[in-house]
Amino acid sequence: MAKINLRPWREELRAEKQKRFVATLAGAAIVAAGLVFLWKTDTDNRIAYQQSRNDYIQAASRQLDSQIREIQELRKKREELLARMEVIQDLQGKRPVIVRVFDELVRTLPEGLFYTELSKTGERLAINGMAESNSRISSLMRNFERSDWFTNPGLTTVAAADNRRAGYSAFKLSVNQTTPAQEEESNQ
Repeated sequence: MAKINLRPWREELRAEKQKRFVATLAGAAIVAAGLVFLWKTDTDNRIAYQQSRNDYIQAASRQLDSQIREIQELRKKREELLARMEVIQDLQGKRPVIVRVFDELVRTLPEGLFYTELSKTGERLAINGMAESNSRISSLMRNFERSDWFTNPGLTTVAAADNRRAGYSAFKLSVNQTTPAQEEESNQ
């Protein structure tokens, strides 16, 4: 029988298989590295995209915060202007009242009586004056009762006048001032 040596052929086959295995392993490593690179690139792109969205939201939020501050300042200015307008309207509405009060003071004044001092505290009017007789003071108080502009007259003091005004009586009384227009509005 012939002697055939199969070892070199087997060794060559084994070496060939080993080269293919190493090449396949190297190819798989390259493909794996490529997949990892693609995954990392995709993840980085997604993170960058999300960061840009976050930056946009933060910028929009800062802009909205500044607009909210501006709106609050405008509301504050509006409230101040409304308060000023209310004060002005109130003053405009009360402007003819003082004229009407003085007119009514003259209308209620009977003959033989005159005022020496008028002072107002809130809605209470304090009147000092001189009268020829006590009946004239009573007439003044009745006139205040009938007036639409005055209520609750109260006589504080009546005394004889000084020597310069002999025959006169000095008096002090107080009366509440009302505004008929306000009463009508509150009744409606």
